Amino acid sequence: MKQESTNKEILRIQFIAVGLGVLLLLAKFVAYWLTHSNTILTDALESIINVVAGVFALYSLYLSSKPKDFDHPYGHGKVEFISAGFEGILIALAGVLIIGKSIVAFFNPRTLEHLDIGIAIVVGSGIINYFIGFTLQKMGEKNNSLVLNAGGEHLKSDAYSSFGILAGLVLIIFTGLNYLDNVVAILFGFLIIYTGIKLVRKSIAGIMDEADEQIILPVIKHLSKHRKAQWIDVHNLRIIQYGNKLHVDCHVTLPWYFTLEQAHNEIEEIAAIINEQHSTQVEFFIHEDPCVPTSCKICSIENCPERKETFKEKIEWNLANVIQNKKHGI
Repeated sequence: MKQESTNKEILRIQFIAVGLGVLLLLAKFVAYWLTHSNTILTDALESIINVVAGVFALYSLYLSSKPKDFDHPYGHGKVEFISAGFEGILIALAGVLIIGKSIVAFFNPRTLEHLDIGIAIVVGSGIINYFIGFTLQKMGEKNNSLVLNAGGEHLKSDAYSSFGILAGLVLIIFTGLNYLDNVVAILFGFLIIYTGIKLVRKSIAGIMDEADEQIILPVIKHLSKHRKAQWIDVHNLRIIQYGNKLHVDCHVTLPWYFTLEQAHNEIEEIAAIINEQHSTQVEFFIHEDPCVPTSCKICSIENCPERKETFKEKIEWNLANVIQNKKHGI
């Protein structure tokens, strides 16, 4: 029920973002029609990308929220990486079109008009985009959703672009140099391309299951905070993201003399501790390893009936030793 409620909230937020994006798109094209400014056209073209990418993101969020089935045993969450990559490609393409249009405009200049109205629309749309982007990003961080994070980052960068465009329009008004309109548009075209490339890079990393320290490190720190003596070490830790869901693989070294029931209870406790810090359910495949005589040097269990060597040092868990596929030792 908790997961279903979270999915509905995510879909609702994205649906609202798309609806507001359509309204902002119309407003910016009205501003371009009134002013003939390529700088404002830059903003308007990026809004087209916002809407198209937003609709695709909405559909991908719907797919990723579907439960696992026979054909998709890990669920449908990987579609979020495809959505983010698609959005990044569209953003970069918009940047290329903006630069091309502005270069052509140097040789076919048009008179700029009603810049005061254009400025008002740009300011208003920038504020709204920042608010929507901030909300999407917070929701994305809360629910481990790359689609919401990507959409939020894009809309916030769009807002920054709007404020930069505002500065360019004000400069044009005060200097009377209309060619600055194209210069500003080209500069922001390159900025938009950079934003798109970053999103594509991030989506490819997700599809290729690249290790993400921002996901792994909080898990390691949380486990370390609640560490118990019988958890002698955690190693071979791997985390894969499927949409807003996480799949965790790891090995845990436990005392070799634990019964199957005792070992199972320890693993269940580890899973519960990791789930404490996540709003969505985390799936676990945890392998129990029995301790070996060399483990005694790092094992802090008091009065262990099977101790072979004296305890010497407690090894702190960190990224370097937890992701390695071997037991800890000194």
